Amino acid sequence: MSARLLSSAAVSAAFSRRPQLHATTGRRLLSSPISSVSTGRASSTSAGLLRVSYALRSRAFLRAGQLSRSHSGAAAVRSLSFSRAIPKLVLKFARVPAAFGGAMVAGLAYVQYQAQQAGTYAIGVFNSAGEVVGSAVAGAKKTAGDLYGGVSEGINGLEVPEWMQDLLTFGGSGGEGDEGAGGGAGGGGGGKKGPEDEGDNRTYAAGAAAATAVAFGYGDGDARSEQQSAKDDQMMVLTKKMIEIRSILQKVGQTAALQLPSIVVIGSQSSGKSSVLEAIVGHEFLPKGSNMVTRRPIELTLINTPDSPSEYGEFPALGLGRITDFAQIQKTLTDLNLAVPEADCVSDDPIQLNIYSPTVPDLSLIDLPGYIQISALDQPEELKAKIAALCDKYIQPPNVILAISAADVDLANSTALRASRRVDPRGERTIGVITKMDLVDPGRGNAILKDRNYPLRLGYVGVVCRAPSAKFSFGRNVNITNAISKNENTFFGAHPEFAAPDSGVTVGTTNLRKKLMFVLEQTMAQSLQATSDAIHQELEEATYEFKVQYNDRPLTAETYLAESLDKFKHSFKDFTEHFGRPQVRQLLKHELDQKVLDFLASRYWNKPLSEDKPWDRQDERPISELPNADPENLYWHRRLDASTSALTKLGVGRLATNVVANALQQHMDRLISESTFRAHPFAKQAIQEATNAILNERFYSTSDQVENCIKPYKFEIEVDDREWAQSRENSQNSLKEELKACEEALKNLKSNIGTKKLVQVMSFVDKLRQGEHADMKEGTEAFGFSQPLLQKGREGVFLRDRAEILKMRLYALKSKQCATSANKYHCPEIFLDVVAEKLTSTAVLFLNVELLSEFYYNFPRELDNRLGRHLSQQQVESFAKEDPKIRKHIELQQRKELLELALEKMESLMALEKSKKAPVVGEGSVRTGRWGGIF
Repeated sequence: MSARLLSSAAVSAAFSRRPQLHATTGRRLLSSPISSVSTGRASSTSAGLLRVSYALRSRAFLRAGQLSRSHSGAAAVRSLSFSRAIPKLVLKFARVPAAFGGAMVAGLAYVQYQAQQAGTYAIGVFNSAGEVVGSAVAGAKKTAGDLYGGVSEGINGLEVPEWMQDLLTFGGSGGEGDEGAGGGAGGGGGGKKGPEDEGDNRTYAAGAAAATAVAFGYGDGDARSEQQSAKDDQMMVLTKKMIEIRSILQKVGQTAALQLPSIVVIGSQSSGKSSVLEAIVGHEFLPKGSNMVTRRPIELTLINTPDSPSEYGEFPALGLGRITDFAQIQKTLTDLNLAVPEADCVSDDPIQLNIYSPTVPDLSLIDLPGYIQISALDQPEELKAKIAALCDKYIQPPNVILAISAADVDLANSTALRASRRVDPRGERTIGVITKMDLVDPGRGNAILKDRNYPLRLGYVGVVCRAPSAKFSFGRNVNITNAISKNENTFFGAHPEFAAPDSGVTVGTTNLRKKLMFVLEQTMAQSLQATSDAIHQELEEATYEFKVQYNDRPLTAETYLAESLDKFKHSFKDFTEHFGRPQVRQLLKHELDQKVLDFLASRYWNKPLSEDKPWDRQDERPISELPNADPENLYWHRRLDASTSALTKLGVGRLATNVVANALQQHMDRLISESTFRAHPFAKQAIQEATNAILNERFYSTSDQVENCIKPYKFEIEVDDREWAQSRENSQNSLKEELKACEEALKNLKSNIGTKKLVQVMSFVDKLRQGEHADMKEGTEAFGFSQPLLQKGREGVFLRDRAEILKMRLYALKSKQCATSANKYHCPEIFLDVVAEKLTSTAVLFLNVELLSEFYYNFPRELDNRLGRHLSQQQVESFAKEDPKIRKHIELQQRKELLELALEKMESLMALEKSKKAPVVGEGSVRTGRWGGIF
């Protein structure tokens, strides 16, 4: 910032007597060698413009040869209006001394040449977008007209350069008057404004005529007659409706009978196929590269949109939406083509691309890979045959063939003409396009277009599809149709072999567009009846199948999803009514009972014996001594206190919450498996995610609440007689179930090994434990017992001993000794069950409030968010079609509806065709023919 301030101060000091104006603004307004003129004493570096009034006041005080006059302290104001700036600029030109006239003329000539090139192209671009900027053009024209009139009055005889005249008269050829009424791009006639009651009709008619003219490529000079305009309008209507029907039939699934004609573009590599298509569209969008980049057919549908100024493309099968950047379209096409493996090189899977623009005609084109003569080293040998077979598939009737050939290649060597002759020997549906006409002599080019050795009934069209150089391409998305047409007009107009009225040849991209539209319209019109009959037959079959299989029951993806959600919600409601606090209490009590049995087994029931030493620890007491033990024996007191502490400090909060959460997840999985969602992976995942989201949100808070509420039981536990009696019964039931499980496991072991064999192994293990055969170490085999058999023997001994202990404890619990809580140390099973019961009762209260109720409340709402409101149409369709039965039902119904829609449009179109062919009597004249007397 400081450097800029110092620089500004230095400049201000050097020119303190001159008006302080912005030189940058002057250079931007006047880019000319005369912007800085040297004098004998000083060099004027001020290129700014003062106000016009100030310049007129100070004109009389200027000396001879003086360009400007300094006024100390005068405020210099830069005008932002062209109506004030440009007259001052022109006046400066007029006051240049005669001594510098030569330099000025040379500079003007150079600027005029450069600006004329850019101005010509810019005007073409602006004219093609006249419909969008019509109001802005009218205002600019009015300002420019006033400006030019004022300058002409003040300066007589001043010659304005041609490029400035073009800019000042911009928009005059568009048919607009000073008031901005009338036409669009390419419209002719004057600018008179009609009555107000006819203004809307004239505006609509002018817009329609302009759109048709742009689509047909008439450009700036639309000199069509009324009959020709009516014919073109009707042709576009027919072609547009046929393309709509074709799009509907593509969704149905085209068969040979339902296929509408398209224009198939074939030709050798480097013959100019891509340039021809891009000249028709007006943008560079096809893939390009040194190697073979077009590996899949590109089904290109051009749709004229006269009511929309924007140009964009869509890939219907990909769902990418509108793409306004044609460079992105080109990149997408390149990626889709290069996705084909190099081992295959070509694929018959087409790429569907729709391009919407007000400047394109309604056409249906198919671009195919170019023919090759020999395969490269990195290409398969059968590539040539594959390309030929793919092209032969698409050039069959009723498609129109657009055979592209380069002018510098003899037609006898044209692969495209050779392929078309195989399927169209009479040349009735083949259009020949000769590209690169500027590379051959005009006489030879005329002879090629009139060729009689390879006649085509639809003839040949010569084109020069050379895009403008990048020097004048102001952006990638600028439409280049007008630039190409003007380039062709310049070339063909310079040679009488093409421009003479009697030349007998057809040249130019504009004529090619008109021929393509006319031929496609004629071909589609001829196939109306056959296509209508095929649609009738397909519709009858679909209607019959829909009636037989589904009894005409309508089904949509939305209704199926809604019905599935309702059924699942009803199932969920039934589950909430049957899974409440009692069920949660039962689950948690069962889990704690298992923990109690684990503590009893580890601290009371397991024998402290090994196979090497009969007794490792002398302080261990067997459980058989417990009924006769002293009530004040500290050993058994410590055993019970340690077991109780371990149970209360187990982490009951986390354990209880986890048990209930797992139970809820299991029940939700069961509900899914019993509902229609079992066949929908997307819905299953959504339900599981909703369940996990709610449970994870409530898990930690619930576990903390439960843990805080059971803290008193970690320090003291009071037991009354009712609780003791209830726990006495519960503990007996638990021991009985454990005894039953042990006996069942021992029975299974005997059945697997054999009772006799198991008894022998168990006897051997008992002897080892009693100290006999001490030399037999674990891991060795003895008496024919293998290691797996010895392991089974140990399991049998463990189950036998555990069953004996459980029977003994059952007898103890039933004895009078365990009738009261005073002998709790002699009956640890009962006391631990009391603790487990208290922990369960406390935990269930908070589990019901903090977890269960919250889950029941939030789950239906979370389910609606994930499967109801926020799903897009595509997601709903995908969900419904995950079930094969539902997919078949919906697809058959959609097929029936699309066929009905196509048949309705086809019948209206056929009625329109019949009305055109029928004679019309009016005011003593009769119109006949397809287009009312035109044909």
